[in-house]
Amino acid sequence: MSSTVDAAKRKVDEASLAAQDVAADASAAAQKVKDDPKGATQDFLHTPFMRSALPFINGGLAGMVATTVIQPIDMIKVRLQLAGEGVKTGPKPTPITVTREIIAAGKVMDLYTGLSAGLLRQAVYTTARLGLFDTFIGQLKTRAEAKGNKIGFGERATAGLSAGGLAAMIGNPADLALIRMQSDGLKPKDKRANYRGVGDALARIAKTEGVGALWSGAYPTIVRAMALNFGQLAFFSEAKSQLKDTSLGPRAQTLTASAIAGFFASFFSLPFDFVKTRLQKQSKGPDGKLPYKGMIDCFGKVIKDEGPLRFYRGFSTYYVRIAPHAMVTLIVADYLGFLTK
Repeated sequence: MSSTVDAAKRKVDEASLAAQDVAADASAAAQKVKDDPKGATQDFLHTPFMRSALPFINGGLAGMVATTVIQPIDMIKVRLQLAGEGVKTGPKPTPITVTREIIAAGKVMDLYTGLSAGLLRQAVYTTARLGLFDTFIGQLKTRAEAKGNKIGFGERATAGLSAGGLAAMIGNPADLALIRMQSDGLKPKDKRANYRGVGDALARIAKTEGVGALWSGAYPTIVRAMALNFGQLAFFSEAKSQLKDTSLGPRAQTLTASAIAGFFASFFSLPFDFVKTRLQKQSKGPDGKLPYKGMIDCFGKVIKDEGPLRFYRGFSTYYVRIAPHAMVTLIVADYLGFLTK
């Protein structure tokens, strides 16, 4: 009995000493923060967890800043893609006429319709794609350096394609909500959903169409993201590598590389973005059938009914949407990376 009591007392003493050590460490940490806040911040940023998390955090913040800047352009791009659906000789709107129609029908702030969904999409999609890209590149660099080599364009392309596909799968529900909210104004007033926000859109789509409907258009979304990431991240990384030994300064190199990346991202991804928009916007007709059975069917019908050039309608608007978004995202991500390195 006494041995049991003695053992219990030892355990209590050990726990007390451990608690004192924790309190002392906490007190020392608090004092360090007070005496040297900058040093304490740097110590926190260099913990293993934060080193792994920072590419994702910086990527998400950069994407959300960029989306806030270009949301009106994205709204106009979606309306351009949905105009004249199914008719080869249909209306040929321009960015200016679409902008005028939106403003005339409502208010200037209507150009920011779907911003909440756009921000959620960036918080999920861009966080994942930039974070995964940096993680993959880091692993590929380590593997290449172990063999005495440097990573090339092939490795950058692989990292961009993989990161884009995985991130798009995760972010598809937010992307779907964004398209539904932006296209809602094209419907007759009595048929509009009038979503109150991204949460309301996601909940109502899941309730009326099933949870699986949140992944409508996932296939072209994934292919589009892979094409966009290939153009954006692979070419940005390659361009920065090629510009490193030029007379351009660091900021000029980042700006030039991001402009190059924006063009290639637009060129490779626009056809898939077009089909994604059509599939995510579609709803059942009076016969209970959807206009398109899937990505291949949509590609075929658009080529037959509207002509192959329809895929590149609004390229200038898309480029003006993609290039600044790419530039702002990559520049902000680069700057945040510099601040937290």
